[in-house]
Amino acid sequence: MKRFFILLLCLPFCLIAQQKPNVVFILADDLGYHDLSYAGSKYYETPNIDQLAEHSFNFVNGYAASRVCSPSRAAIMTGKSPARVGITDWIGAKTGIDWRTVGRENKVLPASYLHALPSEEITMAEAFKHNGYATFFAGKWHLGGEGSFPEDHGFDINVGGYHAGSPNGGYFSPYTNPKMENGPDGENLSMRLAKETADFISSNKEKPFFAFLSFYAVHGPIETTEAKWRKYQQKALERGVAETGFEMERVLPIRKNQDNPVYAGLVESMDDAVGVVLNRLKELGLDKNTMVVFTSDNGGVASGDAFSTSNAPLRGGKGYQWEGGIKEPYLISVPWMKPQKIIHPAIGMDFYPTLLDLTGNTLLASQHVDGQSLVSAMKGSAGSDRKFFWHYPHYGNQGGEPSSIARIGSWKLIHYYEDGRDELYDLANDPGEKRNLAASNTKQLKALNKELTKWLVDSGAKMPVADPMYDAQKEKAVLDKNRDVLWPKLENQRKEMLSDGYKPNEDWWGSQSTVD
Repeated sequence: MKRFFILLLCLPFCLIAQQKPNVVFILADDLGYHDLSYAGSKYYETPNIDQLAEHSFNFVNGYAASRVCSPSRAAIMTGKSPARVGITDWIGAKTGIDWRTVGRENKVLPASYLHALPSEEITMAEAFKHNGYATFFAGKWHLGGEGSFPEDHGFDINVGGYHAGSPNGGYFSPYTNPKMENGPDGENLSMRLAKETADFISSNKEKPFFAFLSFYAVHGPIETTEAKWRKYQQKALERGVAETGFEMERVLPIRKNQDNPVYAGLVESMDDAVGVVLNRLKELGLDKNTMVVFTSDNGGVASGDAFSTSNAPLRGGKGYQWEGGIKEPYLISVPWMKPQKIIHPAIGMDFYPTLLDLTGNTLLASQHVDGQSLVSAMKGSAGSDRKFFWHYPHYGNQGGEPSSIARIGSWKLIHYYEDGRDELYDLANDPGEKRNLAASNTKQLKALNKELTKWLVDSGAKMPVADPMYDAQKEKAVLDKNRDVLWPKLENQRKEMLSDGYKPNEDWWGSQSTVD
């Protein structure tokens, strides 16, 4: 029924003879706001994305819809907040009493969530498909398994997208991906996905297309070639290596500096792959009629997982409730519009209506209800302060706590579910969230709490519940172990990666012959 309705809605547009603009949407996984050269990194090198940024609308207050991947991806695809869609954690995370089995010993039991993108949602791909676009997906999906793959949600072609959230088999062929054939031994995964995308563009150059390149990079396990590792090992040594690389956050150690040479190589490989797609558009003469989006699904991994990067001066990272977990690179290149930096806040749900608007297609207001077209802001109309909300009734693997967030203007409220406490920050004067103003700004705190409560009710947000079996002493033992055992271990691993003798295995993941 939903497809028939959209088809009727879009038929007048499909009959227009002139080819509509193409769209290439590039989504990185776990890439932090400061993991790119143009955004301030002095360590990682990303010349292709930097060049894209020069020709893009750069939303410097761009946000992901969640601090973890699946909810953010669902929000991009649907134009709805994760709480409204019902996917509020990465698909596969445990909830309820099952959470006790992970050994975290926490105060509350995480709320339940949907484990697949609902079929009744009209995805962005479906909207473009019914407007006459060829649709393509490559890379990480993580929005459900059989029956909820990309091809079940509007994509004509799917290369590499299935239920997994990480690159099973690693970043070099042979892979263990049921949705993608192996390449030659040592083939680079990011480069393979980019070439598949570029080939799709070549095959569909005579008609409008919507291509979604969803890198598995830079999600762990972090891997790179020996040549790239050596390059960044030397760069780190030349810049000077701090004696200690981590400090304790509330739950886990967190990386303080960008000095991980393996992660740096992984970032650069992804940037190389972006260059393949951008170059193909130029070679085919399609660059003047193709919009390119670049963003990430959540902040860089500073704690947990591979402890890969630092998001400083932002606080936290993936999984965390602070800016390091949700602030993202947010680029929209529109060749026929003058690029500029945009202060107007933007969020993941906005891509859906914005891209429909920019391509002259009908907006679906009843679908992308939490998104807003950014075209007015791109044309110079600042608009009023927006109200942004996030809901994460879970524990992040990286140390984040169950909480909800409201940002209105420069004020940011974080409400915690373990004990009902609040944090209030003025991001205009404290972007690093170092000064909690909740006690001294009670009027502002009350106003944001009221807005947040109203939004949670309207969105049908599910809440965590207290765990009657919680034991404070057991939790303390876990936290003590993180400080006394895990922290020293991470410091040793960091020094090992920077040592001349570092070699992760016999063949560097079979990558000696890969395209660097």
